[in-house]
Amino acid sequence: MADSAIRPARPDDLPALARIYDYFIANTAITFDLEPFGTEGRRAWFEGFADGGRHRLLVADAGAGAIGYACAHTFRPKGAYATSVETTIYLDIDHQRAGLGTRLYTALFEILAQEDVHRAYAGITLPNPGSVALHEHFGFEHTGTFHEVGRKQDRYWDVAWFEKRLR
Repeated sequence: MADSAIRPARPDDLPALARIYDYFIANTAITFDLEPFGTEGRRAWFEGFADGGRHRLLVADAGAGAIGYACAHTFRPKGAYATSVETTIYLDIDHQRAGLGTRLYTALFEILAQEDVHRAYAGITLPNPGSVALHEHFGFEHTGTFHEVGRKQDRYWDVAWFEKRLR
C-alpha cells in the first residue's frame, strides 16, 4: 500500500501490534510463542524500544492505525552483543505482498545505518519463502539452520538464521 505512512510506533499502536502478532501465534508456526499475548501482554516488549539508538520499532499506518511493523531489538542480553540486533517484521494478514515489508525494512535500515550497529540477524521458521526472499533482498546471507529446533502445531520446525553486515 503506497499510501501508508512509515513512522515510529506510538503507544496507541500497541493494540494493533498485539493483534497482528497474536494472529501469527494462533495460526502459524512463524513464531514459536504458543499463547496469544493481548495488548497488556505485549506492553513490556513495546517498552523495550526507543525513539533513538539501535532498538527501534516502526509501523506502517494506512490511516486507521498500524497494519504492520518492523523492529530491531536486542539480539542477546550479554553486553558484548550490544552492537548486534535481531530484526523482526510482521504484516497484517490482509496487507501482505503489497510492498509494505520492503518499505518498512528500507526505513528501518536507513535508521540503523546512523546507529552503532555492526550486524543484524534474523531467524526465519522454514518454510517461509516470502520472508527468505525479503531478507535476501536486503542483503542478509544465510549463515546456518537449526534443525527441528521448535515444536508447534504437533510437529518440529527448522529455523534458518540470516546475517546482514551493517558496518
